[in-house]
This record gives sequence, structure tokens and C-alpha cells, in this order.
Amino acid sequence: MEHRIVGPGPYRATRLWNETVELFRAKMPLRKHRCRFKSYEHCFTATEAVDWLHELLRRSQNFGPEVTRKQTVQLLKKFLKNHVIEDIKGKWGQEDFEDNRHLYRFPPSSPLKPYPKRPPYQKDVIEFPKWDDPPPGTSQENIPVRPLVMNPEMWYKRHSIAIGEVPACRLVHRRQVTEANVEEIWKSMTLSYLQKILGLDSLEEVLDIKLVNSKFIIHNVYSVSKQGVVILDDKSKELPHWVLSAMKCLANWPNCSDLKQPMYLGFEKDVFKTIADYYGHLKEPLLTFHLFDAFVSVLGLLQKEKMAIEAFQICCLLLPPENRRKLQLLMRMMARICLNKEMPPLCDGFGTRTLKIQSKIVSLMVQTFSHCILCSKDEVDLDDLLAARLVTFLMDNYQEILKVPLALQTSIEERVAHLQRVQIKYPGADMDITLSAPSFCRQISPEEFEFQRAYGSQEPLAALLEEVITDAKLSSKEKKKKLKQFQKSYPEVYQERFPTPESEALLFPEKPKAKPQLLMWALKNPFQPFQRTRSFRM
Repeated sequence: MEHRIVGPGPYRATRLWNETVELFRAKMPLRKHRCRFKSYEHCFTATEAVDWLHELLRRSQNFGPEVTRKQTVQLLKKFLKNHVIEDIKGKWGQEDFEDNRHLYRFPPSSPLKPYPKRPPYQKDVIEFPKWDDPPPGTSQENIPVRPLVMNPEMWYKRHSIAIGEVPACRLVHRRQVTEANVEEIWKSMTLSYLQKILGLDSLEEVLDIKLVNSKFIIHNVYSVSKQGVVILDDKSKELPHWVLSAMKCLANWPNCSDLKQPMYLGFEKDVFKTIADYYGHLKEPLLTFHLFDAFVSVLGLLQKEKMAIEAFQICCLLLPPENRRKLQLLMRMMARICLNKEMPPLCDGFGTRTLKIQSKIVSLMVQTFSHCILCSKDEVDLDDLLAARLVTFLMDNYQEILKVPLALQTSIEERVAHLQRVQIKYPGADMDITLSAPSFCRQISPEEFEFQRAYGSQEPLAALLEEVITDAKLSSKEKKKKLKQFQKSYPEVYQERFPTPESEALLFPEKPKAKPQLLMWALKNPFQPFQRTRSFRM
């Protein structure tokens, strides 16, 4: 009885449903049963199905040991409604399944759930804003295109490094980073971090990026108290005073007498019911409808606890500030109740405080608040089990999950600071700043691009080469040095100008060598061979 791990990704809830249905149909034991003096082959009782499926879900790493028998019965009701199973007479379509001896069987075919299709909204990789882009809402379709005419002087400036001259640098301040730019950076980098942790090529099927509000992210990071709880600007969105008082009473038990609250038998049960009723009547779950798939996808990382915590941290940053604050206060109360050994029973049937009772308290918290924390807007057959799995993990790690991810915050702040710094520029390195109006790019065909790439820059380079050749101010040594550097950088242009070594030699004609002058003394006293003369001595 093995349940494959369904990792993060789009439609994880649907994949879990199909995986569970396939495993249930393939592995559920079938045998012969008798009912009202009649025998039925290949069937099972409702109790047998509950026993087997409950054990399967508890052993599965996709759901965990927190799955209760009641949740298993609810799942089998949905199996009956979706015709995964039918009763022995072939009836199905209603959720009237009960944990009893009633007989059920598998229909001849059990279609799996199809994967929903969403219209694509963003297929490209998330890009950071470019500061030279026009403001949002401006169209460039009807803007006339002004071609750039690169004269030899501009080309000389651009390629001055290639021919050996490095001009003096200057400091250029970037365009002012607006609040909209900062918000876009926070949104794009936060989503990029989430996409990287989930290991997905795109967040398209997991999250609707258009619904992500960058203002929520920034507020959840910076507008917090010393305890890390979000501070709301709009006080009308706060928890009602009576709900907050009730939560403080249970979170600080047995010191609630200090709050001068009336005490009577069953007081704590009424307080707990008040809190549960308020959260149970919220119009939207705390994790919101549009983030349901994102949180369910993160559940596929629970085997890697550290990565799961990081992913939950980022997902919780996307929440509206009022939802994040309510979630923080609720999780703190739930955790304190579970750890408080002095807490009296919050429901009937609880005796003395034992380890078994302690686990029942955790189960009570999960069953009571899981639906108000996570649920889908559309009917999802496994949402109860997935919500219980998520809330259990939140209770165990809420202090880390509801923290601001420091690595992400540091990275984004460094990015914003970098964009606000000055930049070193060289004259001529960019488009001439003396142009009166900006020029816009025109889309061209691949063939035209290849032609321009091959021949578009030949004429300005040839003109630049002629300037170097005809520059009378350069000495022959300097001119030879520049030409050698030009030949190394642009061999094709140089070869076209000087196709043969003879044509290059014509640029520097050799001067005729002067004949060595004879020494004057050599002309006056020519060398005469030694002649033996007769001595005058006798």
C-alpha cells in the first residue's frame, strides 16, 4: 500500500485526487458478501472501506497521520457523489455514505478528474523594470521613428577604446527610482524567489500574478510590531474588540481572571465557540481563494521542511495585511492553547489532561479552524484533508513561517540601493545625449538584421579609418600604432582598404638612402701603397 509523493506544481489537488482514486480502486480488498439472503461478489462494506482508506491516508506522506476517521468518511461521501463507488444496487450521486455494514462496489469505469484549463496571462520570465521604458499607459505605435545617423565623429568616440584612446570618465545619476518602480521590484523578485523554491518553470498555473498586490508585500514587511505582528493603517479592518478579548482570554489561560471576566461552569467552552463562530463566518478564508493553489503546491515540499518553511513565508507575504494579522493572532492562540496543560476541556468528552487528550486538543484546533484558513472557491474534493495538513504544519512552525524572510528582504533592498547609485559613463559610450528627442527602435526582419549586422557598420568604420590615415597631426609612428590596433579590431574593414601589402606600403613610402660622404681628409691624402726607398745614408 504505497502512495506516491505528489510534489509541488499546478493542479496538485486534482493530481492528489486522481492518485488516491487509482490507488483505492487498485488495492481495496474485494470479497463475497451476503445481504438479505443474497450473495454479492466483488464488493465491500462501508466500514471496510473506511478502515482501509483511513490507514492509507495516514501512511501517506501527502496527508499524514493527522487524518481522522471522520475526514475519511467525508472523502468516501465524495467518492460516492462522483461515482468512484456505488452501492450494491448501482445507486450513486448523493453523499449519504455512512460508516456501517452497507455494501458498495466499484463501477465498471471511474473517470478521473480532468485538469482545469486557465487562459494564459504571462508566459515570459519575470523581468525587472527598465528605467528607460515609457510610463505605463503610453503607446508607441504611432510615434514616428527617427533613425540614428552615426557620423564618423560619433563612431570615433564609440570605438576610441578599440584604437587605443581611453577618454575621461564622468558620473551620471540614474533616473529617479519612483515608488511604482520599487513596488514592481518587490513584486517581481518575491515571485521569482517563490518560483525558484517550488522548482517550477512558471507560476502560470499556480498563481495569478495579476492579483498579486505589491503594496501588500511591502506593508507586511515594514509595518509590523516588535512581536512581528502586522499593524493595520485602516483600523476598521481590525478584529472586533470582543473577538480579540476572547482570544486573549484563552491564550493567557489561567490568568483570564485578571481580565475581570465573569467565570462560570463551561465559560471557556463558550469563549472558544465565540471565536470559532467568528472565524467560521468569514466571507473568504484567511489564505484567500486565489492563493489556494499556491499553498497546496507548497504542501508538496513538506518532506523538505526548510524549503517548505521558506515557501510558506513568501506565500504569506502575498496576503492582504488584515488577513495576515488575523492569521498571526489565530495561530498564536492555537499554539498556546495546545501547550497549556492547565487549559480545561474545550468540548465535551474530555477527561484528565493526558498525552492522548493533548493530541485531541491539537485535532480539535485543526478541525475547528482549518476550513477558515484554507479552502477553495470552487468545490475541491480533497480541500478538507489538504487544509488539515497545512494547518498542522503551520501550528508546528508558525513562528518561523510568519516571519519576514530576511534573505529576500536584504536582496531586494540591495537591488533598490544599487539602482539609486551613480554610474560611471564614458563620453560616446551611449547614444549622443545632444539629441533633442529620443529615438525608438523599429522591429525588423531577421534577414534585414543579418544584413545590417554584416554591412551596416562598414561605412562609418571605413570613414574612421580614412580619418586616421589622413590625419596630418599624427606622426608616422603613432599612425602605424593606431592602424595596427584598427587592423586587429576590424580586420575585414582593414583588408578592404589595404587588399595587398603593396597598397599598405604606399601609405608609408620608403625614403631613398643617402650615399655615405667621403671624408675630406681622405680626398686630400689618398692612400698610397708603401714603397721602399733607398736610404740616404751611405
